[in-house]
Amino acid sequence: MNYQNHNARTETHTSGPSAKESPRAPRIMFYSHDTYGLGHLRRSRALASALTAADPAASAIILTGSPVAGRFTFPEGVDHIRLPGVVKLYDGTYESQSLGLNIDETTALRAALIKTAVQQYAPDLLIVDKEPTGFRGELLPTLEWIESDQNTHLVLGIRDVLDDADDLAVEWERKGALEIAEKYYDEIWVYGPESFYDPMQGLALSDDLKSRMHWTGYLRREITDEQETPDKPYILVTPGGGGDGETLVDLVLQAYEQDPTLAPDALLVYGPFLTGEVREAFEARVAKLNGRVSAVGFDGRIESLFVDAEGVICMGGYNTFCEVLSFDKRAVIVPRTVPRLEQWIRASRAEELGLVHMLDEVRDGMTAKTMIATIRGLATQKKPSQAGAEALLGGLEVVVSRANSLMARK
Repeated sequence: MNYQNHNARTETHTSGPSAKESPRAPRIMFYSHDTYGLGHLRRSRALASALTAADPAASAIILTGSPVAGRFTFPEGVDHIRLPGVVKLYDGTYESQSLGLNIDETTALRAALIKTAVQQYAPDLLIVDKEPTGFRGELLPTLEWIESDQNTHLVLGIRDVLDDADDLAVEWERKGALEIAEKYYDEIWVYGPESFYDPMQGLALSDDLKSRMHWTGYLRREITDEQETPDKPYILVTPGGGGDGETLVDLVLQAYEQDPTLAPDALLVYGPFLTGEVREAFEARVAKLNGRVSAVGFDGRIESLFVDAEGVICMGGYNTFCEVLSFDKRAVIVPRTVPRLEQWIRASRAEELGLVHMLDEVRDGMTAKTMIATIRGLATQKKPSQAGAEALLGGLEVVVSRANSLMARK
């Protein structure tokens, strides 16, 4: 492929209104590949909500591979298109979730759907979450088409931490991601403060690409849908999507099983991807705890549960961390360390800044005794606001400003 500078676009307009027509309302599209977990979809949903709230005339569409996208509510002006799902196997390969196609056929189908959606919707702004080339390069045909369409601006949005720097460099080299970012993307938005962590460290960025980077700060979360919460005091236990949350759930249950005086009660949200025999076994253990631990499978309105919680025991995903900061909750993060060090890096840095505590397997040990002490210690732990969390939460306002600036360019 002949890589050119990202600004080398032609003046050919293949879609959108002519110069004589009145300006149309802004159109924003999000690409959220979602092969695993909820992180990409939830982040895109928060961004779409903020952008359409800032301009009620604007509309947004989220392209997502999440199998649970339909279980979320979306605000007026925001819709989603479900791409055929894929699942990651234990050996690291992928297969179609339900269509019986091989992975190459599934990727080709997704790529064609993405390109058609972009051509028909003709967004003013396309915000790509995390993967410059998309899942297995499925975005490349769309990026090539957009390069000939001056009407669409491209943004790569990345979370505060991607992975260990050395591992990230290997991954991006394998995917050709850096070359694609250099060529196609107008801006890169880092959804965190520059003082927290540089997710691009370890990559050989050109000065030109560095000039296109903008740190937004964390994305503040608010209650979008009210729901009832327990009457009694409780701690919220959440492993995010739940697909890799078995260890956390087991440890919390062990703590309540071994210490009958442990308080307050716990409300456990399994997440939609903790299913089957594992969840059935957990349900049986919860039933024996006489109401001291209650559990629900999945809740798209988890924000209300954060607000009323006495504290939070969680994994270290980006969205959960934003909720901990936004709702100013005493929290202990139990980060995963495979397949990426992302959560451990985020949790250790947040602990260093005094925002949360971290339960580290090597330093602290993953035992019931440690979890009992952790839960008891929540009551005296400092809140994130006492470590300056409020100053870190301006991300949505910066995104709205950057989006308006880009869409105003012709």
